Amino acid sequence: MDPKVEAVRKEYQARADREAGIGARLQAANSRENIDDLLLPIGPATATILSTLVEECGSRSILEVGTSYGYSTVWLAEAARATGGIVTTLELHSRKVEYARAQIAKAGLAEFVDFKLGDALETLKELPGPFEFVLLDLWKDLYIPCFDLIHPKLANGALIVADNMLHPERTRPDANRYRARVREAAGMTTVLLPVGHGIELSRYR
Repeated sequence: MDPKVEAVRKEYQARADREAGIGARLQAANSRENIDDLLLPIGPATATILSTLVEECGSRSILEVGTSYGYSTVWLAEAARATGGIVTTLELHSRKVEYARAQIAKAGLAEFVDFKLGDALETLKELPGPFEFVLLDLWKDLYIPCFDLIHPKLANGALIVADNMLHPERTRPDANRYRARVREAAGMTTVLLPVGHGIELSRYR
């Protein structure tokens, strides 16, 4: 394992551990604005699945919708290094991009990540695709509009992973609507995996 990458992962985990109690309280209060200041990582179990899928499928065109502070970006970028690919990652807030960019550089993975700052829906309209692997991890009410923009740009055999399908419970209605949308979309096969916060793993053919 790359010691630089491992050191960054440990740093992220330490931050996640510090913020765990705060996040639980804010989610109970449904405080969307303050929650946005927290790391809220997908966690090592989900991240390991993402990395493994990218490497085993040989995915090179990797799209992450919702960089946040870059936790999952590090895992995807390390996988992209193995496949000779690149991660295009979308984020609205400049402070998060700055943090993520610094972490990615510290991990020695900067050349495998292309940061796109701005509204995800507007950015997705401009990206040409085709995408071979996609991670959706932003506000859950944006999952369907993002999917509708991504779906026509998927490569044959592409995988889409959507996080937070089971937890937190307050976002379950949006998650269920997303899952229903994927199931009715042309060419998609999909399954819910109870890993981490719950992920919907979907394939396009």
